[in-house]
Amino acid sequence: MKVALLAGGLGTRIGEETVTRPKPMIEIGGKPILWHIMKHYSAHGFNEFVVLLGYKGYLIKEFFANYYLHQSDVTIDTKTGKMTVHSNATSNESEDWKITLVETGPETMTGGRVLRARKYLDGAPFMLTYGDGVTDLNIKKLVEFHKAQKKTLTLTAILPEGRFGVVDIKDDHSVARFLEKPRGDGSWINGGFFVCEPSIFDSITEGDKTVFERTPMETLASKGQIAAYRHEGFWKCMDTLRDKQDLEALWSTGRAPWKV
Repeated sequence: MKVALLAGGLGTRIGEETVTRPKPMIEIGGKPILWHIMKHYSAHGFNEFVVLLGYKGYLIKEFFANYYLHQSDVTIDTKTGKMTVHSNATSNESEDWKITLVETGPETMTGGRVLRARKYLDGAPFMLTYGDGVTDLNIKKLVEFHKAQKKTLTLTAILPEGRFGVVDIKDDHSVARFLEKPRGDGSWINGGFFVCEPSIFDSITEGDKTVFERTPMETLASKGQIAAYRHEGFWKCMDTLRDKQDLEALWSTGRAPWKV
């Protein structure tokens, strides 16, 4: 099963980080967050990727085009322009990935990007996620759940981390304790990490203007064609600079739950 990755958005809420590069290329631990997501899928045996490009997509192309080169020793003769790439232990351990990089247009909406990638998805079920979120989700169990539900679309539902800490106040108005950013209020949200049947394309009816999370998903929900896989483990979206700093801190201290 192939994995489609939405990697074309502007990422305006993360500020200057996206002035020179697309959001999925922002690094955590020296590697783009897109790489972290792909490593996670690969760890569960899914190694074929279709990356849906948009804003500054050429930087993602250049990263993967030179992926082997980045991990190898290189000898360059500046007089002749000859370059020799030497195999070494690192380059020999390169990921066994097959990556299709699809230009979907800088202004195309999420559903439109998926539609443009249709010919590369082989008319078969596929997975889909965003290029800015990491998790410890068991991908194999998600796929098994999807197959059992027999729906057009399965989404991964998560309990988001609270934005603020909480003060627990007793009846006598004294403070009992402080809770550091408790997870949600019992409300589940769409965390991405979808599994889609090929019939999903029948719901993408507005071309490039289709927002996947609106008309397609709302239509499928009204028909009872969306299943929700509840994931109570780690999930975090890199939406702001603070989110990036939090993820970087987890990685640098060896506490990254998504690391495989």
